[in-house]
Amino acid sequence: MTPIITLTTRDGAEHEIKGSPDATVMEAIRDAGFDELLAICGGCCSCATCHVYVENGGDRLPPMSPDEDDLLDSSDHRTTTSRLSCQLRLHDAGDGLRIRIASED
Repeated sequence: MTPIITLTTRDGAEHEIKGSPDATVMEAIRDAGFDELLAICGGCCSCATCHVYVENGGDRLPPMSPDEDDLLDSSDHRTTTSRLSCQLRLHDAGDGLRIRIASED
């Protein structure tokens, strides 16, 4: 089954994107052609430029790692639903995840 994510971009527009079950949310967003998610480190969990808010489905995701937590601390836009999209595997979240791209720091 191909997971479908509802993505809200910074301008408030909603888009349904499909991702491979073995991909990350960051890869699905990038592969769908959205370039406002910079993901400078390419998914190595060494920057916070793939910061998103998980608006629905976060209960299906594994807990945040200490490294992810430390990187998110550098964001002025961190909330209780903040995650790094490079750390969110679609096979963990499944279908129906709702993601909003965070404001750029």
